[in-house]
Amino acid sequence: METPVLPPSTTSPGMSLRAVWLHLRVPFSFFLMPVFWFALSQSAHPDAGRTWAVFLIIHLLLYPASHAYNSYYDKDTESIGLLATPPPVDRTLLWVAWGLDAVALLHGLWVGWPFVAYLLVYGFISKAYSHDRMRLKKYPVLSWLIVGLCQGGLTFLATYQAINQVPISHLLNTNLMLAASLCSLNILAIYPITQVYQHAEDSRRGDLTMSRWLGIRGTFGCTGLIFTLATAGFYVFYRGQAPFYGLQICLLPATLFFVIWYSHVHRDARLANYTSAMRMTLLAGIGLNLFFIVQWLFK
Repeated sequence: METPVLPPSTTSPGMSLRAVWLHLRVPFSFFLMPVFWFALSQSAHPDAGRTWAVFLIIHLLLYPASHAYNSYYDKDTESIGLLATPPPVDRTLLWVAWGLDAVALLHGLWVGWPFVAYLLVYGFISKAYSHDRMRLKKYPVLSWLIVGLCQGGLTFLATYQAINQVPISHLLNTNLMLAASLCSLNILAIYPITQVYQHAEDSRRGDLTMSRWLGIRGTFGCTGLIFTLATAGFYVFYRGQAPFYGLQICLLPATLFFVIWYSHVHRDARLANYTSAMRMTLLAGIGLNLFFIVQWLFK
């Protein structure tokens, strides 16, 4: 019988600054950063001021606010992304999350109204994902698709529009839509792997995440399949030219790690653990960030 999610406690002592900082998981933004660099690499004449404003708002305000909000409602006691031993949380973290959202929106006004609309949509969906009354996290396929679309395609298009100040209609360009779809595929590929070591805790909370629904072997199969689709998509996007092969070289360490890791997990499911999942995510993040930054610098 699944354990219901308990309402958040309001009686615990205030969190320390260090505990709040850890739950913001700012370094985790590194793994989501390739979407920004991809959008920048496709921009012919980006506005420099808006470019760095968008970078800071998304990675230092929007994402940490989402992480804090998620941590407040999850109250994890076991490892989560880049946090091996999560400290206890209280309502301090909730207020910090709302505060970061407010600061992001205020700064977003300078960037433009379409970007503010993106911040509002992303903020609402991330809260629906975590809040105990809506808890989209309980629905494996729906939450997986929503995360992929929001952190991938939606963020790519919002970033491109904001730093180039183009009309919304311009985003319907075929090349941009393909690029946005590839961002979503990358997130859809890696996201279940970030849940593969959390099955026991997700079960205690009653959350049927995508990875728990697929099972450990199914999670690896899903990641491999979506990654293959993304690779084919990048071949089309780069028309089979040199950048496509550069991307494969940058992702080679992550690809090899994934294959070797799965061969071990196939024999012993206990090896689908936090440490290996973070190593896999780090290698993929380094490879994608490196590739898109080089693409931007030498376009």
